[in-house]
Amino acid sequence: MANLAEEARRLKPRRTERGVLLPRLILLTDPVRLPDPLAAIAGLPRGSAVILRDYGDPAANSALREAAARRLLAACRQRGVRLLIAADARLAAKIGADGLHLPDHKVRQGSHRWRLWRRPGWIVTAAAHGPAALRRAQRAGADAILLSPVFPTASHPGAATLGALRFARYAGTLAVPIYALGGMSGERARRLQGSDPAGFAGIGGFSQPG
Repeated sequence: MANLAEEARRLKPRRTERGVLLPRLILLTDPVRLPDPLAAIAGLPRGSAVILRDYGDPAANSALREAAARRLLAACRQRGVRLLIAADARLAAKIGADGLHLPDHKVRQGSHRWRLWRRPGWIVTAAAHGPAALRRAQRAGADAILLSPVFPTASHPGAATLGALRFARYAGTLAVPIYALGGMSGERARRLQGSDPAGFAGIGGFSQPG
């Protein structure tokens, strides 16, 4: 974690078009690989962000889900970390989260209902896995895009990866800030410094040295 954070600190600060400072590190929650993200949040540098991804949870859209989101928000506030809610702008607005994350399937649907819930100061990120998805995310109005998988990752074993060169090529086609997601570590982050990423995102990489 320390090495990845050190590489993130080398990145130049980036802001949204509305002037909101973007985090350099983004932790994604995962009900399987990171069932209790509180320990990982406690290790994040101030100014980082967390994306709550719980759309596969049986308690989705329930009072239990809202309560869990509020607990996570409280932990983030204590640490000076921002919280984005995946795929649920209404919940993000209700609990006073710091933004929204749009999964690729939401971007593909082309719905802009989330804009009805958008709050001043929000950060809106979107997921993408290639050039076409990057363009869709930009048209959807994302402030920043998480491009993946850059390197081999335990989340999608055996999946084709972009690699450092393809990541740089794809990221260079848009003015929207791009995050590297997938198999991130300090060593791999160093390989991406020349492509000017907005930051690094991941699940397992935050608890792994190097």
